[in-house]
Parts: sequence; structure tokens; C-alpha cells
Amino acid sequence: MDAPLSDTETAILDAALAEVLTHGIRRTTASDIARRCGIARQTLYRYWPDAQAVFAALITRELVAALPAAASDPDDLDGMIAVLVETADRVRRLPLVDRLRDTDPELFARYILDRLGTSQRVIHAETARRLAAGQRVGYVRGGDPAQLSAMVLLIVQSAVQSAPLVAEWLPEEAWRAELAHALRGYLQPSQHSGRR
Repeated sequence: MDAPLSDTETAILDAALAEVLTHGIRRTTASDIARRCGIARQTLYRYWPDAQAVFAALITRELVAALPAAASDPDDLDGMIAVLVETADRVRRLPLVDRLRDTDPELFARYILDRLGTSQRVIHAETARRLAAGQRVGYVRGGDPAQLSAMVLLIVQSAVQSAPLVAEWLPEEAWRAELAHALRGYLQPSQHSGRR
């Protein structure tokens, strides 16, 4: 995942995205992807062993692309919360996330309940790095950054996954505001600990 994708790999993932958005994962085959991409199926197999591997790479690409650019870390807790909520909102709005939720809920559930995917590991590591930077400045409470990041991942993942279920009570702006409150309450230093 560290090496940049070749033009052919990018074209294959773009074709896979178009197929999945049209038909869903279960109804998309390696042949469909290769046909849409204008390549032979054997060419696709030079890069990925099967359609499932293409889908995994596609999901990783789309979710990791929602992460904020590697800009400087936020200066305060408000900035940190804004980054986290904006990232969650970008993931929530991804067409691929909507499509998987609608057509492939068992795949969605597998990544929510059964296993960590590459994208979740990347998001966890980046969040832990940002939280550790906030701890050094003093605006994020103490604790193991990896553990704090894991809980942030659970909070945000649940909020993104279940947002449509509570849309009548939490329309978009309210969803963002309440997620910000939840994250701020979890991450802010205790009033009793004092700031140094």
C-alpha cells in the first residue's frame, strides 16, 4: 500500500468502483471489472489474485483518501475535533459506503464486527499519531494514544455506520454537532488535572 499505484492499477480500481456502484460487490466479477477497464482478465490477475482482493484494495483506497492531507497537526482540541468530524463526514458521504450499506450489509458487518481491514489500521495509526501530538501540547487527555485512537475509531465507525438509522433525529448538521460533543467529551483533559 505504500508504493504508489500504477496507471493500470488505478484504472482497474476505478473500473471496480464503477461496477460496484452499479451492481454491488456480490454481482461484480473480475470479468466485469476487466471488461469495464478494457483489459484482459489475465492482466487484472497480474495485480490482484481475484475480485475479492480488488474489492479490498478499492475499499482501502477510498477510505484512506478520506483522511486529511498530511498538514500540520491541529493547535487545539477544537481543531482536533474538527479534523475528526470532517473525516468521519467524508467517509459517511462516500458513494461506496452507501452502496455497501445498501447492497452488501454482510460485508459491512464483517469489517465492523469480525475483523480489522487495512484502511481501519491506517486510520487508527494516523489518529493515534495526531492524538499523541495533542497530548504533547496538552489539549488531549492522558492515556495510551493507541487505546484512545481505538475508542475514537469505535465511536466514529459506529456513528458513520448507523447514521441512516437515526437520520430523523440527527440530520446532517446535528449529526456532526453531536459527534463533535461525543469526541470532545472523550478526549478533553479532566478539569481537575490542570494544564501545564
